[in-house]
Amino acid sequence: MKKNKISKNWINKQKRDTYVRQSKVDGYRARSAYKLIEINEKFKIFNGGMNVIDIGAAPGSWSQYVCKVIKNGKLISVDLKEMQEIENTIQIKGDFTDESIQNKIKGYLNKKLDVVISDMAVNTTGIKNLDAIQTGELCKEAMIFSISVLSEKGIFISKIFMGSTFNEIVALGKKKFKEVKVFKPKSSRKDSKESFIICKTLR
Repeated sequence: MKKNKISKNWINKQKRDTYVRQSKVDGYRARSAYKLIEINEKFKIFNGGMNVIDIGAAPGSWSQYVCKVIKNGKLISVDLKEMQEIENTIQIKGDFTDESIQNKIKGYLNKKLDVVISDMAVNTTGIKNLDAIQTGELCKEAMIFSISVLSEKGIFISKIFMGSTFNEIVALGKKKFKEVKVFKPKSSRKDSKESFIICKTLR
């Protein structure tokens, strides 16, 4: 009964959500596209011809947006799940934390990357602290990987949860990048603990 009530609440919430409605109008696969759009508007991340990796890309709304704004650049999208094709992207299905997948990504690169974006999060357990720790580990893994593939002026963007790993991730960002900001977009739900870390220019 409780599960039915939760899913009913979720459906009602989705129906009321202006970003869900807008995503249908704009042709995005998920409302999360607007988080990246807000990040780009505030921090001026993308321009034409960039090389970008989207980690934890499914269902693909971030990749859809990036494709529009980098025009003739290169986009590699990675996810555990099968993802509907997006034109002019390289799609890799597999676990990003697996070394063989990371090597596969590197195999597609003929030069250093401009931007690494990650919207990775673990499947939530409902235990907020545990979810924050596990998602924090994914963020750290993505950041460490990005350091090895980004150009000197490269940018790393990742979902980050408020919780026990938050300060540790920000500290790692500051150690590896010259500029670090944390931002919660308006399109991020108020009851969500998520924010995004934006790291620019490698040290």
